[in-house]
This record gives sequence, C-alpha cells and structure tokens, in this order.
Amino acid sequence: MNRKKADLDWGNLAFAYVKTKCNIRFENKDGSWSKGSLTEDEVIPMHIAAPCLHYGQEAFEGLKAFETKDGRIVVFRPDANAKRLAKSCESISIPLISEQLFVEGVRDVVKANSEFVPPYGIGASLYIRPFVIGTGAKVGLGPALEYLFIIFVTPVGPYYKTGFSPVRSIIVNEYDRAAPLGIGDCKVGGNYAAGLRGEKYGKDKNYPIVLYLDATEKKYIDEFSTSNFVGIKGNVYVTPDSPSILQSITNDSLAELAKDMGMKIERRQVSVEELAEFDEVGAVGTAAVITPISSITYGDREFVFGDGKSAGAILTKLHDRLVGVQRGEVEDTHGWLYEVKL
Repeated sequence: MNRKKADLDWGNLAFAYVKTKCNIRFENKDGSWSKGSLTEDEVIPMHIAAPCLHYGQEAFEGLKAFETKDGRIVVFRPDANAKRLAKSCESISIPLISEQLFVEGVRDVVKANSEFVPPYGIGASLYIRPFVIGTGAKVGLGPALEYLFIIFVTPVGPYYKTGFSPVRSIIVNEYDRAAPLGIGDCKVGGNYAAGLRGEKYGKDKNYPIVLYLDATEKKYIDEFSTSNFVGIKGNVYVTPDSPSILQSITNDSLAELAKDMGMKIERRQVSVEELAEFDEVGAVGTAAVITPISSITYGDREFVFGDGKSAGAILTKLHDRLVGVQRGEVEDTHGWLYEVKL
C-alpha cells in the first residue's frame, strides 16, 4: 500500500516532539466522558486553580504504532496500556477511562496522523502519549470536578542515540523514586519528577541511566529511572517483584517471548549482591525496548555483565523477536498487534 508520508528526514528522527496534524480530546464535566474531538491545537487552556497543577492529579501512558513489513499500521498492545491507565486513575481518584474509549481514541488519532507513521525498516515509530488531567477551579485538596483526556502522537527515532548498545548504570542511594506503599506502581508524573534528581546525579557522573533500590531496606533492586530491570542467569529470566515498581508492558511481553524460548521466568526480590551472578542485564520499556547494561556501579564496586562491551546473546534475541513482532516480521502468536485500518 502506497501511503502518503509527511515530509520528514525519517532516517534522522530524534526521540523528541514533532508537530503532527492533530490530537484527540475527551472532556469529563458531568461524570461521563464526551465523544472524542480531533483538534490541531497544541495548547491546553486551563484555569490557574486546576488540581493537576497544584496536587499532581494526572496520569499518562506511552505506546507505539508501527508500519509493518506488509504495509499495515499496527499499535502494540493498546489494551494493556488501557488497563494500566485505569489502575493509575483509580489510584489518584480520576474517573475511569474505559478500555474501549482508550483503544478507539488511539485508533482515531493514529488514523488521522497516518502520514506521520515512519516507514517500515528504518527503526523509527509513532510514539503515542495518552494523558489525563484534573482541570477546573478548585483550591481545596480533593479530586477535580472536571477532567481532560488527551492523546497526541509524534514520530520518534531511538530513545538513545546509540540504539541497541550497552550503557553503564549506577545505583542511586541518595534518593528514592517512590514510597513502598505509595503510587510507584502507577504511571503518574510525580514518580518521574521525584526521579529527576537521581537522573541528574547519574548523568553528572557520566551514567546514562540510574538504578534505584527499595526505599525501606536499601538492599533490593526496584527499577531503573525509566525502565524495569531484567537479569539473565543461565536459562532464567529474572525481574524484581515490588509494590513500588511500574509493571512494564514491554517487560511482560519479553517474559512471554522468553517463555516461548523455553526459559524459566522468575518475578521476585532481587538483592544487590545477586548482581554478581547475572550473565546479562537490561533496562526494558516502551521507549527503548531493551537497553543492554554493560555495568552497574554500586559504591566502590562495579558489576560487569558479559564482556562489558556488547549486548548479550539472550537479550539480543529477545529484542529482535519483540521488534520483529511489532514490525510484522515475526508471527504475532500472542495477538498483541491492533491494526489501524485507513
């Protein structure tokens, strides 16, 4: 299918915002969500007393659309993102956004911006950012009286300029990302704002990504600043289990693919000391899929994985399989691809 393409330098896309044709918006002013409305406006008019500005009542998601080998446009697991957003909304008292509304909103905005879906085979994608905010005037602490749900899209290249290449990481003990019984398992802005100091701490020391420990005992791995932790030990796929970890859809998908490969999956506490036992370590999430970790520094110790220079064989295989499914090169045996028909 010869689909019209936007006039962009597709091969040099950064992971950054690019203006597209439109976004889609839903309002909730009387306890129910309106029908979606497409708009070219990139600005949100908002009252200065909106609860999202003062009390952080907002949640968001991130997912991607791709052009497949046979020319289709597909979105990867939008139903899973809808379920995760519902969990986030419930945790911060935002009215439920149904899975149907979410998925149809994603479909409509991708369809309206189809010319911005990057061509197959260049390693780029259409990033989809749904978010919901509490609006309307309210000074006292409490849930907002009005809400706005918006989905915008933007074509992006690799999250890291180096692509699928190993990076160094450092454990941040000086800061916590989330409280044990808080909302660390939800995709809300406050968690990411709380991680900015740790992110700067790492980058000031030339570590592109930082790793957090549990906030209670400081002895178990939680997650990286932007991604879940995955460790490979022989034929075992290990990922931490903690109430303060955001459950990554990419991690869940990779675990399923690992299971298909005959690997054993373990979701459990992972101590810092166990880092010495892993053959490979990766940071996994929507933006980068898998970022191989060459080493993790913890105080005066450095844990090195593999040869410390190249991605390990298992993470490479898992990465290639997941990307292959997303691009229509590998059979989608799990029914993860949602086709957007033009």
